[in-house]
Amino acid sequence: MSDVGRDKEPTHDTAPAADDGVADAGPTDDEQADDGQAQDAPAARAGARGKVDHGVTPAMEIASAWAWRFLVVVAAVGVIGYAMRYLSEVVVPVTVGILLTALLVPVTKGLQKLRIPRGLAAGVTVIATIIVVAGLLTLVGTQIAGQFEDLSKQVGEGVQKLRDLARINFGLTDSDITNLFKQIQKQITSGGALGQQAAAVGTTATHVVAGLFISLFCLFFFLYQGEQIWAWLVRLFPRRARDKADSSGRRAWVSLTAFVRATVIVAAVDAIGISLGAAILGLPLVSAIGILVFVGAFIPVVGALVSGIVAVLVALVAKGPIIAIVMLAVVIGVQQLEAHVLQPFLMGRAVSVHPLAVILAIATGVVIAGIVGALVAVPTAAVLNAIVNHLAGNDPAPEPPRKRRSAVPVED
Repeated sequence: MSDVGRDKEPTHDTAPAADDGVADAGPTDDEQADDGQAQDAPAARAGARGKVDHGVTPAMEIASAWAWRFLVVVAAVGVIGYAMRYLSEVVVPVTVGILLTALLVPVTKGLQKLRIPRGLAAGVTVIATIIVVAGLLTLVGTQIAGQFEDLSKQVGEGVQKLRDLARINFGLTDSDITNLFKQIQKQITSGGALGQQAAAVGTTATHVVAGLFISLFCLFFFLYQGEQIWAWLVRLFPRRARDKADSSGRRAWVSLTAFVRATVIVAAVDAIGISLGAAILGLPLVSAIGILVFVGAFIPVVGALVSGIVAVLVALVAKGPIIAIVMLAVVIGVQQLEAHVLQPFLMGRAVSVHPLAVILAIATGVVIAGIVGALVAVPTAAVLNAIVNHLAGNDPAPEPPRKRRSAVPVED
């Protein structure tokens, strides 16, 4: 074969020969895997450590993680509480408007069934509410004015009885009691104290009037455009959270309406029962006592206690200790009937709140907004309880799946 033919023969690259004359074919797949694992082992150990070991145990890392998250939650609650207290002149009237809305929505819907437009029905409901409240206040004022002379005489006799009891039981002389009354009178009528009290009363009256107008405006628009307002609020949430926000809000509204209506029925029963007892015993200011009991029933525990004490004091001053004891028995009997029969039957599990939560809610409401805060504290606790149970899947009566309304669109 010539050189030309030899040049045309295919040539192959050959690996360098090994010492024993056999060509090295390179590492096998198993050898490559073992080598890769050997190289990755230090990196894996370094990644498992993640950072320099400071000697902190896993338990301490878990505890510190929970601790700073707890501090963040406490700080957020503190900021919200401070903001609510700072804006209490707006927050409290709006809350009162929501409570009134939960109570008066059936009235507006009933007027709509009579083919009255919703806006006009909401306006009629608000005006009727104002007339009813004004009528009750007028009734109380008229009764107090008509019985003022007799009541003043009875109060004087009651004060004399108290003086006699203090002299007998505590060893006080007439001069000691007279000096005590003079000191109290001097403290009240002193210029600085009187001026400060007048200024405080004027400021409080201004706040009450402003809050009343805010509550009435909120009541009207909640009755008129409640669905549209709620749809707008739901759209403020992220798209993925809108379903939960919508369902939680509606569950909270069901709980709130049940609570308010049950409380109104319980308050009416308390007021009627105690007023009948006062009328049978011949006490003065029967209507005033009934209205006080009705309003006090909206503050669980505290309201019933205060209104009952007032009724017993009126009986003591007007009729003496025997009638006061009978009035006390009437108050206790009515309140026991309300606590053990009406409230469990009307409220049920949907708005059940632990007694400790009730006391803490009332105390918090008093700190934030005084008496009005105490009025709205328990329904607020009931609403939060309903929301938490709903989000946790512990609804006492879960609602069936509901088709989303077009008022709350899913798209951004």
